[in-house]
Amino acid sequence: MTYLLKNLNVYYDRGFRAADILLSDGIVAAMGSGLFVGGGAAVFDFHGAAALPGLIDPHVHLREPGFEYKETVRSGTLAAARGGYTAVCAMPNLKPVPDTLEHLNVELHIIARDAAVAVAPYGSITKGEAGAELSDMAAMAPYAAGFSDDGRGVQSEALMRRAMETAKSLGKPIVAHAEDESLLRKGWAVHDGAYARAHGLAGNAPESEWRQVERDLELVRETGCAYHVCHVSTKETVGLVRLAKFEGLDVTCETAPHYLTLTDGDLSDDGRFRMNPPIRSAEDRDALIEGLCDGTVDMIATDHAPHSAAEKSGGLEGSLNGIVGLECAFPVLYTRLVRGRITSLERLVELMSAAPARRFGLPGGAIEPGKPANIGIFDLEHEFKIDSSKFLSLGRATPFDGWSVYGRCLMTVADGKIAWRDTDEQ
Repeated sequence: MTYLLKNLNVYYDRGFRAADILLSDGIVAAMGSGLFVGGGAAVFDFHGAAALPGLIDPHVHLREPGFEYKETVRSGTLAAARGGYTAVCAMPNLKPVPDTLEHLNVELHIIARDAAVAVAPYGSITKGEAGAELSDMAAMAPYAAGFSDDGRGVQSEALMRRAMETAKSLGKPIVAHAEDESLLRKGWAVHDGAYARAHGLAGNAPESEWRQVERDLELVRETGCAYHVCHVSTKETVGLVRLAKFEGLDVTCETAPHYLTLTDGDLSDDGRFRMNPPIRSAEDRDALIEGLCDGTVDMIATDHAPHSAAEKSGGLEGSLNGIVGLECAFPVLYTRLVRGRITSLERLVELMSAAPARRFGLPGGAIEPGKPANIGIFDLEHEFKIDSSKFLSLGRATPFDGWSVYGRCLMTVADGKIAWRDTDEQ
């Protein structure tokens, strides 16, 4: 199929230029002004909208196999496409856990059958994510983006050392949910504790995150493993990663839109604010923004984690951890960070596309003639309200519901195919 995408402001070679894009057989066939095609081609005029490299999320929970009532590969990847994403990495807290090639193949079959965008699954670090015995990492390595026990930190230092040595030998990263369970304590609002004390909430202390990162970085020094820190939420973790990079360690990290735009002062007793790690203080948020601007924070992931309405109906204390974000991440970040003059659109593209593509070897990260077409097209001047009731994801719990934002996704082209097109009246 041939598509002509006309009148775009195309992100190319770290800048923007007015151009049309011709797509043919899944490839960016040409890019320039006044392109023309003959009959049979589909032509779309975008009237100056921005064409960005397809967004890439290194941290999503697609829930299938095992928890299809929360999300499926189909619904989750359609949500991703609607948000401008053309590739995602899928976390392994599934049933069966992808801890052997046989178990991973169950997930890979579903992805091949149902995915609307590219999906790179993680294999687990330990069998059953139970933290006692290593998974069959060698067998899964050719098919996995890396190895993670997301949802739980690996508590055993000796086991994590072995995991890093194995991952190093296989050329794959360890993707760590950093959480020292011995340091968990009371206190949801982890700095001043006022909200937690008022509501009697069990929480997650900042030490539980950064102390395990500190331990793991010492193991990275020993093993030379590629190491990626998931959902960074504390100022101490930002400082540790900054020093590790200065030292030359092979370390990257991600944070999430909610940690960059919310603080514990924004909490209400609603399940859509319950996630792990929790939303922390203004001081932590400011440290994350500083890290984003100085290059310490490499990328932004949504940690899209859908649950049923019942599972999110218990307020902060009684709901399961996890919120959804694929369909609203870009407009939230574009509105708060770019229009808010905290960072540039070019830097946001790096954080949400180019950097995760490089780190995890994923398709995309740039719009280039002769390369597969992975493109998200956004009307950056279109203001709208986030309405979770209209999400394609089966999950509805998001702290951003009702926010007024800019940056509506008009079309997503994934591997040369139209994965999403906004057909609503503009």
